[in-house]
Amino acid sequence: MAGRSGRAALITPDAAKPTPVARARRFLKDQIDAQALRWRLWAPVAFGGGCAVYFGLRVEPPLWPPGLAALVVSAAWLAARRAGLTRRWTLPLMLLACFALGLACARLRTGATAAPIAPAMSRPTVIEGWVVDVDSPGAAGPRVVIVPVRVRGLAPEATPVRLRATVRGEAPGPGEAVRLFAVLNPPPAPASPGAYDFGRNAFFQRMGGVAFAVGETRPAWLPEPPAGLRRTMAINGLRYDLARRIVARLGPRTGGVAAAMTTGHEAWLDPAEVDRMRDSGLAHILSISGLHMAVVGGFAFFLFRLLVAAWPWLALRVSGKKVAAWAGLLAVGTYLVVSGAPPPAERAAITAAIAFVAVLLDRQAISMHALAVAALVVLALQPEAIVTPGFQMSFAATAALVALVEAWPRRPKEISAPWPILLVQRSGAWLGAAVLASLVAGAATGPFAMQHFNRTAMYGLLANLTVAPISDFVVMPMLALGALLEPLGLGAPFLWAAGQGIGATLDVGGWVAGLPGAVRTVASAPDVALPVAFLGVLFCCLWRGPLRWLGFPFACAVLLWPRPPAPAIWIGDGATQAAFVHERTAVVVRPGVRRFAVDVWSRRRGVQAVERPGEAWSCSRFACAPATPESGPVALWWGRRPPGPAQLEALCRSAPVVVVRPELGVLPSACEGRLVLDGVDWARGGAVELWRDGQPEANRWRAKWVSEARGDRPWSRFAAAPPPE
Repeated sequence: MAGRSGRAALITPDAAKPTPVARARRFLKDQIDAQALRWRLWAPVAFGGGCAVYFGLRVEPPLWPPGLAALVVSAAWLAARRAGLTRRWTLPLMLLACFALGLACARLRTGATAAPIAPAMSRPTVIEGWVVDVDSPGAAGPRVVIVPVRVRGLAPEATPVRLRATVRGEAPGPGEAVRLFAVLNPPPAPASPGAYDFGRNAFFQRMGGVAFAVGETRPAWLPEPPAGLRRTMAINGLRYDLARRIVARLGPRTGGVAAAMTTGHEAWLDPAEVDRMRDSGLAHILSISGLHMAVVGGFAFFLFRLLVAAWPWLALRVSGKKVAAWAGLLAVGTYLVVSGAPPPAERAAITAAIAFVAVLLDRQAISMHALAVAALVVLALQPEAIVTPGFQMSFAATAALVALVEAWPRRPKEISAPWPILLVQRSGAWLGAAVLASLVAGAATGPFAMQHFNRTAMYGLLANLTVAPISDFVVMPMLALGALLEPLGLGAPFLWAAGQGIGATLDVGGWVAGLPGAVRTVASAPDVALPVAFLGVLFCCLWRGPLRWLGFPFACAVLLWPRPPAPAIWIGDGATQAAFVHERTAVVVRPGVRRFAVDVWSRRRGVQAVERPGEAWSCSRFACAPATPESGPVALWWGRRPPGPAQLEALCRSAPVVVVRPELGVLPSACEGRLVLDGVDWARGGAVELWRDGQPEANRWRAKWVSEARGDRPWSRFAAAPPPE
């Protein structure tokens, strides 16, 4: 009895129960304590936030303010750590230091990358230079990348470092010296305000202009190029030769895809096939990305680990895991060179390399900390990656998959079970893991696909589950072996096997793309929605514990954010194209002209582009105007010469908005009360969207120009065209 009474005294009947507030505090404390080793994961997030803020500025900042801020805050953080202050002080200082370092690093990168940008020249000019690589073809024909030596009309210090040139006939190969008579322009501005900025992307590739040849490509006699350029052209020549050999082996349909997946050359891709792959959610297979690097590096890793294990003498003397990691590093580096090292491949190679280095250092290869290091390294080397869809989608998907691995339950291994039961169990587990991984990766990348590409492949999960085993276990390993052995003439059987897998992949993509409702177009949300969604996805992935689901509503911001009304009129850069919205459709004034820009703008605004009905419009060689007020609100003159007084008066009488490509002088009386936009506006603002401001009778409009969205940044500053010779 004494023992019982003693034990009962430990818990008194009148002991106070914890209040709900106390339980909530205890729960929150436990959740925060669970993040003890994960706070550092937010360092690359803060660093990327600094990079993103820099690219979101409308005016280029001087270097000293972000540099000084980074120095001061970093010093304060290090001093706080040395003083032994608690995390309550050091964590905010660490995040502020990373933010300031990201801002300063992005500014430094811009200054180090800056190169001359070509002006919009009034007449065709002569370009002489070296073909450094063959680029993917455009709508107007094959394209090459040229390092210009001389450009008539430009001083040597104003000559761009690189140009992308559309040529006539067959594209010259890397290493050829060429002479072009071409129209030279700066890199293209966004198709509409807020759309993806190709000019910014070209700036960080030091691509200072685009040229359109108006004559045949001729050989040129130029001085010997520098050693670095000769080495680059030699490597690209080997890549291009390998791509042609692959296409010759497999044929244009499957060989074009194999060449794109191996060397990055897309010259042989069928545009219709690419559209079907995009509509099925399989377009990521066609471009070199993290998936390809992971498969190639992983294949080399497991192959060499198997080979070491199969040789007992060697297995007893070396670490098979570390030998395999060195092999994986070599495979990733080789693939990076063969692919031409585009920025997405560089980012994927850095991520894969850090995983293999973790193996060499006896650390866990696939972990959230390794991914954080990879993100920090990528952003330190390429701060501009933070605003590219590839980086955002790749790291969001990888973080989601790593979080899934962390949360995946560990099943106890069976001691003894019949193999049929084991086969069924493991097949079901593999299928369930594959479905869940595809769902998680798709959910993580969904906000970026909707915001950047404005389309959702409704059956993408089905297509990727069907194709993943073929791509991972057949296509990529066989392509790696085939590309390695093809220069020796021994790659035929491996390339044939890869071609069979590619053919099956294309068949699946075509079938899925043909299903009813395969693609859904989604208008872009306001710009603020994507950062909110990105932070929501990262919170779901990085936070450990049930509170991670607080980030889920924010991750859905792009899907849930209300869309602003579509503009009434869109006018393309240079007034060569226009469209107006009528009953959720975009009526295109000039069908077939600047299709890419029309497609980008219409998908971004969630409207379907349709051709203009011919009978409702009066068109000539240089102009189109509505025949009746009900036909449309805009009249377009795209001729390079100004319209005559009578022509301009007719345009003003036909529509409330008159768009003229060249600069105008005196306006006739018929243009009073009309909105007239001319060459001065295009030179200053680029493309524009117009909304009605008030009643239609007032003919008042609110405009949003591309120049307003871009701001005054180094990639948006173009030199004035030289005077005609």
